[in-house]
Amino acid sequence: MLKILGPKPANSGFCDGVSRRDFLRIGALGLGGLALPQVLQAEAAAGIRSAGNQHKAVIMIFLPGGPSHQDMFDLKMDAPAEVRGEFKPIPTNVPGIQICEHLPRLARLADKYSIVRSIVGCNGDHYAAQCVTGRDTRNMPSGGWPALGSVLSKIHGAVDPSIPPFVGLAPKMGHEEWSENGRPGFLGVGHAPFQPNKGGGSEDMVLKGLTLDRLSDRRSLLTSIDTFRREADSTGMMDGLDAFNQQAFGILTSSKLADALDLRKEDPKIVESYGKGDPRNRDDGGPKLMEHFLAARRLVEAGARCVTLAFSRWDHHGDNFGALRQDLPLLDQGLSALIQDLHERGLDKDVSVVVWGEFGRTPTINKDGGRDHWPRVSCALLAGGGMKHGQIIGATDRLGGEAVERPVQFGEVFATLYQGLGIDVNKVTLPDFNGRPQFLVDNGYQPMRELVG
Repeated sequence: MLKILGPKPANSGFCDGVSRRDFLRIGALGLGGLALPQVLQAEAAAGIRSAGNQHKAVIMIFLPGGPSHQDMFDLKMDAPAEVRGEFKPIPTNVPGIQICEHLPRLARLADKYSIVRSIVGCNGDHYAAQCVTGRDTRNMPSGGWPALGSVLSKIHGAVDPSIPPFVGLAPKMGHEEWSENGRPGFLGVGHAPFQPNKGGGSEDMVLKGLTLDRLSDRRSLLTSIDTFRREADSTGMMDGLDAFNQQAFGILTSSKLADALDLRKEDPKIVESYGKGDPRNRDDGGPKLMEHFLAARRLVEAGARCVTLAFSRWDHHGDNFGALRQDLPLLDQGLSALIQDLHERGLDKDVSVVVWGEFGRTPTINKDGGRDHWPRVSCALLAGGGMKHGQIIGATDRLGGEAVERPVQFGEVFATLYQGLGIDVNKVTLPDFNGRPQFLVDNGYQPMRELVG
């Protein structure tokens, strides 16, 4: 959020219009209302330390609302008209693999990713939690299951002190469960994500009049902070936080973090390759923030271990094909640019990418030209991570409604990602709030043999 001062609220707590709530978000990390200095205290208590410069990472792209698998990666041309829909498949650069005609850029890169057509075990809830944790949110331990990024923060710590190990780029949405970047669960707030986009507007990129491009001007920044601090001191809110505030201000003025977030420092041709989207919400969600694909690459390159983002809105109970005609080309451009970019920078062995939603859509098209919720099967795309790519994993029946070959559980995908990160899910456990060791995936799920051998 990079915010101390936004629009002046009514009944502000300070004379310059800064509310107490805004103060509690000082440092812009948007961690459930905690200040960055408080988060740094929590990190210190949690034992997060720098882990050197070499690292593996994951970029998780959540498609809010449940994308229609049979209109993207699993088209059913032999099905009845009320099932097969309006789109046609096109060949990819891998013989025998076809995807939707509105994904031509991805079709040219099929050797660089794998498609899972048989994701099962969706709990049917309309939120990101199962995708970011790999777990069903029912029967959780006290505190809840930690997100993948929080697990990496706990196990591996920070690559660089000035770059948070876990960054969540999902913006605010009307349906907040779609914009969940992941929570630390029983690991504690020290492993929560850095969330720079939870402010919801350009005014939230302001630090007492200082915009992102001026963060490198330390003198102006500290003058601004001192003004704020004098007023905050009168309330006693700064007591006991001085050391951690100094660390927080150091992070805010870190050229490495500011540079990673500032896309103007990128080659304009690369920026153009990712495309431009639309920041507006539609109904209850769905900003199409193309720049987040690029920001995710820049962040993992700078040192983040996990970056999550949420792209557009895929809950199409009506006019499914009209909406997809708008959104599929954007996803095609942003995702293909990311995959190509990772390869060209030599990051494809170290950075895994996973793209999925909370469930699939009904085989039958409804009376409004839409598809409804269908938790029985969904799809995923995985790229990078040194995995074996250029393949289709699993299959659905003739109508696209049931997994009939190689059903894949969320936990198997997570086990695969963990293995690529150098973590053995058969050996590593983390203690919950009650001190009980918890494995990283449920039911002894193992890495997918098709991807990692």
